[in-house]
Amino acid sequence: MYLAVEKNRHDLIIPDSNKRLGVVFVVVLLATVICVVKLFILMVIQHDFYSALAANSQEVFSKLSPDRGSVYIQDSRTGEEYPLAINRDFFMVFADTREIKDDKTAEDTAEKIAQVFEYNDEEKLELFYQLNKRDDPYEPLKKKVEEETVDSLKAMELSGIGFIRQSERYYPESNLAAHVIGFLGRNESDQSVGRYGIEGYWNEELYGSGGFFSGAKSAAGGKITLAKNSFKPPEDGVNILLTIDRTLQYMACERLKEAMEEYKAKSASLIIIDPYSGAIRAMCSMPDFDPNKYNEIEAGDVYNNTAIFTPYEPGSVFKPIIMAAAINEGVVRPETDFFDSGSADAGCGKSIKNAGDKSYGQQNMIGVLENSINTGMVFVAGKLGKQKMKQYVEDFGFGIKEGIELDSEMTGNIDSFDKNEDKEFDCYTATASFGQGISATPLQLVSAFAVIANGGTLVKPYIVEELRYPNGKIEKTKVKEIREVLDKKTTSLVSGMLVNVVDNGQAKRAGVKGYYVAGKTGTAQIAGPGGYSQDYIHSFIGFAPVDNPKFVMIVKFEKPAEIKYADSTTAPVFADIAKFALQYYQIPPGR
Repeated sequence: MYLAVEKNRHDLIIPDSNKRLGVVFVVVLLATVICVVKLFILMVIQHDFYSALAANSQEVFSKLSPDRGSVYIQDSRTGEEYPLAINRDFFMVFADTREIKDDKTAEDTAEKIAQVFEYNDEEKLELFYQLNKRDDPYEPLKKKVEEETVDSLKAMELSGIGFIRQSERYYPESNLAAHVIGFLGRNESDQSVGRYGIEGYWNEELYGSGGFFSGAKSAAGGKITLAKNSFKPPEDGVNILLTIDRTLQYMACERLKEAMEEYKAKSASLIIIDPYSGAIRAMCSMPDFDPNKYNEIEAGDVYNNTAIFTPYEPGSVFKPIIMAAAINEGVVRPETDFFDSGSADAGCGKSIKNAGDKSYGQQNMIGVLENSINTGMVFVAGKLGKQKMKQYVEDFGFGIKEGIELDSEMTGNIDSFDKNEDKEFDCYTATASFGQGISATPLQLVSAFAVIANGGTLVKPYIVEELRYPNGKIEKTKVKEIREVLDKKTTSLVSGMLVNVVDNGQAKRAGVKGYYVAGKTGTAQIAGPGGYSQDYIHSFIGFAPVDNPKFVMIVKFEKPAEIKYADSTTAPVFADIAKFALQYYQIPPGR
């Protein structure tokens, strides 16, 4: 019994150490409650006040900009690449006018800087006014200054003149392929943005994606290591390899520019395309510009790439398209007879006539193309019929965009086929047969001729060879065959007819000695209010060598002065460039 009582008494005794633990527990509990209440007040009740108070001193958010992707062109024979658009370090020259003490110092400084930049008197005076502000810590004077020029300015030890290194877009080839590449401009928020061409169409991909760092910093400005921070690195933009051949682009565009100036034309366009793949090897639009100095252009329409942006009534270069459709349908053959009286009645209110009011008498379809007989094409269109003709025009790719990977592509207009839908043949069908009353871009026309050149397949044209992502992935463009338009027999017949046009017809000046060249001229009056004007657009489209074409080319001049017909303008330009291209690709003569 005694032992039991002693045991119970022992169980009831609380040692001193346990008492101390209890006290500590209570204190900690109270402290926790106080902290929670205080945090609740700070984070919930007074959140807005303290957030605003700390915003300018503790919170930091820093955007990290990616490097814009580069663009390259190539030697399509060897695969060697050349930069067309890259990023390059330049300098911003600025002045801290507070350090320029008097008018004499400002005048001397302005004089020295003006000599370096070759300023005229007006520019030098404006520079003096900038330097004479006296209270501006940052007065920008000139952007995109070369490092060599900055070194010259530094050597002068000019008071108040400073320099900031900046990465800028740079186009090493200057005017070469300017309309293909476009330029990097500024938007309303003064942010860099691609405009026109590759820069515009691929702007997002070239830009990449921005990274960021967000976190907290101490009163001294240092990063608080244990604070919650987040960081995402930027992802640089894609690099792009174009199908454009640097040598062909240079030679073709230079020859086109010379001819445009010689013929005093308002504008000029040229495209060279691989008929089997659709790869564009050259694309020229004149007048052109230097993307490095795009802001010096006064007329904004100079930026428009007329090869893809400006539809026009093509005239007689459209005749082989309709002739090919009729032969493919079996309604005419190359030897089909036709008598040309010099006019044709198609319900247009007045007779359709040939150029120069000529009549050619007894002809066949070969002669219709050789002599570019409008009335003969009205005969062909009547055999083909309106609905079939419309179907083929659409199958050749007219009336829709080609989907080229360049900014600002436009589509032509073939709506005239939808007029008088109840009639199987009308005036609109008749005039469309020789390229009037409808419109197309040079890209659409050269793509349609590629169908004849490659054996009958419409191939999607493309200008981007590869997309190269920063993670090493490479995306190659695959050849896209859209549809079969003509059978091979038809294309062989029409190609032969077009060789006759060059050998015996109105396009003799497009011939290249030693080669079979196929092609067709086009001289089209320009439509305007109240009818057609006395201004013309000249075109020539051709391909060579005819048995295995390496290229199809279109040459176009808008409003050449004094020379009326395309056989004297576009045809010889085509011949010069075709001769160079055949030698460039080392294609041996075949005749």
